[in-house]
Amino acid sequence: MAATETKAGSSSGGLSWARVCKECGQQHEGLESHLYEYQDDVDDELMCHICLQPLIRPMDTPCGHTYCFHCLSNFLKEQDFCPVDRQRLQLHQCRPSSLLVKNLLDKLVVICPHSSECQQKMQRCELQPHLHNRCPVFRRLKEEAERRKRPSWNEIKGRKGDGEAPGDAKHSSLPRNPTREAPEPGMINPAFEENEDDNTPLRSSLVAEANVVELYREEPEEELGLRIVGGKDTPLGNIVIQEIVRDSIAARDGRLAPGDHILEVNDVSLGLVPHTRAIVVLRQPSLLRLTVMQEKGFKTRDTSSTSNNNPGTVLQVTLMKSQRSEALGIKLIRKSEESGVFILDLLSGGLAAKDGKLRNNDKVLAINGHDLRHGTPESAAQIIQGSEVRVNFVVMRATESQEEGGRGVRRPEPQYFRRRSEYMKEPPGGFSSQEKTVSLKKEPRQSLGITIAGGRDCRSRLPVYITSVQPVGCLHRDGTIKRGDVLLSINGIDLTQLTYNEAVSVMKAQTAQSQVVLRVIQTLSEDNEEDKEAASMDEMNPADDRDDALNWTPFWTRWLGLPSHLHWCRDIVLQKTNNESWGFSIVGGYEESRGQQPFFIKTIVPGTPAHFDGRLKCGDEIVAVNGATTVGMNNSSLIPMLKLQKNKVTLTVVSWPGTLV
Repeated sequence: MAATETKAGSSSGGLSWARVCKECGQQHEGLESHLYEYQDDVDDELMCHICLQPLIRPMDTPCGHTYCFHCLSNFLKEQDFCPVDRQRLQLHQCRPSSLLVKNLLDKLVVICPHSSECQQKMQRCELQPHLHNRCPVFRRLKEEAERRKRPSWNEIKGRKGDGEAPGDAKHSSLPRNPTREAPEPGMINPAFEENEDDNTPLRSSLVAEANVVELYREEPEEELGLRIVGGKDTPLGNIVIQEIVRDSIAARDGRLAPGDHILEVNDVSLGLVPHTRAIVVLRQPSLLRLTVMQEKGFKTRDTSSTSNNNPGTVLQVTLMKSQRSEALGIKLIRKSEESGVFILDLLSGGLAAKDGKLRNNDKVLAINGHDLRHGTPESAAQIIQGSEVRVNFVVMRATESQEEGGRGVRRPEPQYFRRRSEYMKEPPGGFSSQEKTVSLKKEPRQSLGITIAGGRDCRSRLPVYITSVQPVGCLHRDGTIKRGDVLLSINGIDLTQLTYNEAVSVMKAQTAQSQVVLRVIQTLSEDNEEDKEAASMDEMNPADDRDDALNWTPFWTRWLGLPSHLHWCRDIVLQKTNNESWGFSIVGGYEESRGQQPFFIKTIVPGTPAHFDGRLKCGDEIVAVNGATTVGMNNSSLIPMLKLQKNKVTLTVVSWPGTLV
């Protein structure tokens, strides 16, 4: 047995919310391990050989030694061998320790770091929920930080995003005070509130926080599971998470969510980089340390009683266990058609069934403050098991009409996607397209050597596009057709309206001919360096394997250059009460310096109609509002138009899939 020394005693004196770690409650540098004050001696087998403290995020080496993740990664930045036996070693060769080791470490007893006012003892895994839910010092620090005036996003990022109009233009309909900083450009939620006493405009209670999230790739080629949009070469400016892929690294971690803005990756700022450069940074192997700006919603709104006609009602339910090990009697599942965690059943006689507030089919949004909108039943169960006697649930319950009509699942709308050629518009500045025609004479049985994907029946209703050009086909020798080109026609047969299977059948029939004429369209960027970088990334990740070729999609920016006749639009109807915000921000519109820019969704605010509806995504392009085209409008015209829609608005949007990293 070995006694562990206290790494850092702490009290509330001199602490600040910005400097304190949100997981262990103590002050330490971001790349250092968390600090804990252990109450008992710890077995030598659970000690790190580098810091000589109990292991945190234990990692096993191929040679049989175990270290803290941070200790080992920092050591291997300078050396290339195991600290104990000096065998050659690289971080990607190491693996997280077994669940047994992690459970033993989680059960170590620690004391709250703010022992001057809080002498609570608990297992190490319980410290974080204790800090966020029960520690008076931690709560006071957080409340003090929230009371202070929150700086604008532009101050935190140190810049104003490209493609956004000046704050004056975007908020001309709102009261202004020149002594106060401008609100986030493009926000259509109320940016100010009126003070009844002196009529001075105050900052809205909309809360956004900068947080650090670390993700670790066990395999260098493994995807994080993030689909991203934006970049300095687009009207969005920022790099924004559009979607979290199920069962991915990011989904299992659970801290990132759609709508988060990625500000930095491993201390590299993404604020002034184009889309493709951000992809390169995010595809680095091993550890990624992301600094993200996360919307927290409207603090003054009581979301526990918020009801929306579309998605249902959000409720807060607290269950009190008689002892920590008591089971709640809840069966949790996931659904194939919707991300997140749902209640399948409440066991008869169990704590939840006796309480009576939770119901079958409730969607679990959070447990004890942990966001589970894109979580798994396993992660939810782990949070419940690690909780003390109080378990706080936030759930969303479908309205009775929804439950009767489709068990809480939105029924498909007629013509969910439809082609809307009347909404003609130009691509964003910096993006364009060119059409190419290739005419080939070939042997009847000779293959063109291409694979395709897309089709109007796929999830995003994409046109048919080329996923690979094989080195053995006649098109490869010609060199005109490239990966990512959109297929318009073959031998005069239009392919732009076909499903995937229909396109495959037509392609097979026509390639049997001795003469083949292909028409394709290629999207271009004014930034030639970006095109070169995208091409080089394609070369580094060839799609020779058929499954890889079918799953490959172009970067999000590649879709932006397509002409509008290839766009398929989607009508999204949002409903709200009069005193609510729609809950999204926009950028784009007409600007003298840049001309006409499309309108894009930049932010979706938690706890609002846009968020609960679930269909609107960051990076979606708004082409019409209530059937009226947005082409030619500027930002300061569209915002009041949206605010005038009291209870219902129909947004016609084009949605392209974000780039997968």
